[in-house]
Amino acid sequence: MNEEPRHSQEMELAFASIEQAATLLHRRKISPVELTEMMLRRIERLNPQLNAYITVTAERAIEDARRAEREILRGRNRGPLHGVPIALKDNIWTRGIRTTAGSKILRDFVPSEDATVTQRLARAGAVLLGKTNMHEFAYGVTTENPHFGPTRNPWARDHVPGGSSGGSGAALAAGLCFASVGTDTGGSIRIPAALCGVAGLKPTFGRVSCFGVVPLARSLDHTGPLARSVRDAAIMLQAIAGRDTRDRASAKQPVPDYLRGLRGKRGRMRLGWPREYFLERVGEEVRAAVEAAARKFERLGAVREEISLPHLAASDEPSTQIALAEARVYHESAGYFPARAAEYGEDVRKRLEAGDSVRAVDYMRALEARRIVLADFEAAFEQVDAIIAPTVPVAAPRIGEKMATIGSEQEPVRSALIRFNRPANFTGLPAISLPCGFTREGLPIGLQLIGRAWDEARLMQIAFFYEQATEWHGRHPPEN
Repeated sequence: MNEEPRHSQEMELAFASIEQAATLLHRRKISPVELTEMMLRRIERLNPQLNAYITVTAERAIEDARRAEREILRGRNRGPLHGVPIALKDNIWTRGIRTTAGSKILRDFVPSEDATVTQRLARAGAVLLGKTNMHEFAYGVTTENPHFGPTRNPWARDHVPGGSSGGSGAALAAGLCFASVGTDTGGSIRIPAALCGVAGLKPTFGRVSCFGVVPLARSLDHTGPLARSVRDAAIMLQAIAGRDTRDRASAKQPVPDYLRGLRGKRGRMRLGWPREYFLERVGEEVRAAVEAAARKFERLGAVREEISLPHLAASDEPSTQIALAEARVYHESAGYFPARAAEYGEDVRKRLEAGDSVRAVDYMRALEARRIVLADFEAAFEQVDAIIAPTVPVAAPRIGEKMATIGSEQEPVRSALIRFNRPANFTGLPAISLPCGFTREGLPIGLQLIGRAWDEARLMQIAFFYEQATEWHGRHPPEN
């Protein structure tokens, strides 16, 4: 067979949506084993350059695929993820498969049980391809990992994919899985989604269980999907959301039918345009893309209203204090730090050292600041359905870059990438990033929408209307 048509067919299949893949599987146009083998071939070919996976579970994947194939042949249908190959960030426990959290300390850690999200995806019939690379212990935003090597952005391999779920973002963008689950403490789902040109959803705090997820800062940690489209993110969220008694932060909230919500009537869309914070210190191309997205929304019938979040700028330091203190407490209680300080990468070690200087009074004041900022958002949501903002103020920095140039100013890369993401972690509100354009260099630009607590359905519906009216999510990086 001619190699060019075969490659074209593989590309088309590798970048299919979850629903498209599910249709092919359940109509028996392709088997789960064939679909999985195709993904494993792509991983074998492309992962050495991208370093998106830490562990590839080829045997487990074929096992999962054969099980799904038998069930489908018997007429059993577990839903749209049945037989579909996915990946998990490597801080999510997988029974019998090492879970490194991107660290030297946990390099050989093999959990004796699955995380709740792992269990729920297995119940949905998903096929596990492997565990994706990440910033060490999820405490960073570039996935420049000192122990397993940096993950490279498929759009430009000398650039970072973002982090800490950078391997998940890169694998998705390169067509090395159909979806992934990541974690987000200060933007770690949305940052790689923005820099890699995919969709990333941070649900409301407590919507998705964090049991079996190696923690960073427990009151800021969220688990959620990265996917190639809003519909695929909805499918993933449907599978993993819901109450879990093993997670004390898990909430007793009903889980709606997210796909049905996407099919619902558009209704009136009221979008908040922030007067403060979110549009300050933004790169020219990012600002232009976000403003173009806002105008597109208006052409779709949305009303754009200016809103005020007066206390948000003062929340940066309190949010940092919470993260520093809670990360330090976890690593101390686990016996990792300072006892094994030499085994950490320099950036993570320095942050854990800084956590020791957070006073109890600072932590308590930070919790009070959280209450005040959340009240600002709740007041805004009395006027609007979602708040529109950039996900990050710049496109993907180069690997090794410490400073980002924004107009005539310079800002540390870490600060720049988390700045617009941290508020949704601080307040626990749901937020989604989706592509809204590309820079002149061909790097993706991310649009962020922040919604009301527990209303991921409306948030995704608004994101979906924009996505369907644009073509950004349909672009894929070159493979050369």
